[in-house]
Amino acid sequence: MTSIAIDMAGKVAVVTGAASGLGRAVAVGLAAAGVDLCLIDINPEGLEETRDLLPGPGDTLIHAADLSDPAACKVPIELATARFGRLDALCNVAGLIYLANTPEMPWEQWQRTIAVNLTAPFLLSQAAIPHLLENNGAIVNVASTAAFIGEAYAAAYCASKAGLVQMTKAMAMEYQKQPIRINAVAPGGMVTNIAVNFRPPEGCDFELLKRFSGMRGTVEVDDVAAMVCLLASPAGRGFHGSVLTIDAGITAG
Repeated sequence: MTSIAIDMAGKVAVVTGAASGLGRAVAVGLAAAGVDLCLIDINPEGLEETRDLLPGPGDTLIHAADLSDPAACKVPIELATARFGRLDALCNVAGLIYLANTPEMPWEQWQRTIAVNLTAPFLLSQAAIPHLLENNGAIVNVASTAAFIGEAYAAAYCASKAGLVQMTKAMAMEYQKQPIRINAVAPGGMVTNIAVNFRPPEGCDFELLKRFSGMRGTVEVDDVAAMVCLLASPAGRGFHGSVLTIDAGITAG
């Protein structure tokens, strides 16, 4: 798991998608830096497992929530600020992907993809920004290389991640003159639950699927988590409105 040489003792962060994969690695990295954490995921058992893995002296609050429900998106910020009295970072890591032939994609899957990948980060940010402004805080959104290259059978996912990139930049421009940093990372494929549960649609063309697979293989989860932690910390003070690709060359050409 990630360990970073950043001192964030006394600071507070909300991390979504923290029950496994990248969200868990981010939580471990921030805990190692001394952060008090509010961890969010739809999977309560996974959240408990993450909490048991955390190093450092910080306090941890876990909260199970379905972020496709707009009403659930303000609660994590309220819980964190009530418990810890402040908020310094919001890491929007939670995400999902459904692959489908476009004419056959269920409306419910389209809606859920946009809700979790794009609407939830907006609503969480909306609730967090007043608190982050008080503490020179940061928002870190997890986008994807799918924001920049078309991926077959992933229209909803690509749309959600491209929207998240532009949302990051728009908010960064809005807050150019105020003490908050808003950035994103855009990883390539990682070995997470999303990858493990990868289910190509029936009758798909695997040659098309291979077009967005990197020649150098998958990206290490810990490498991406380390960048998220950097951007969430004061050490990332030079970044604002940045979208950092960590993709082993997938988007190079």
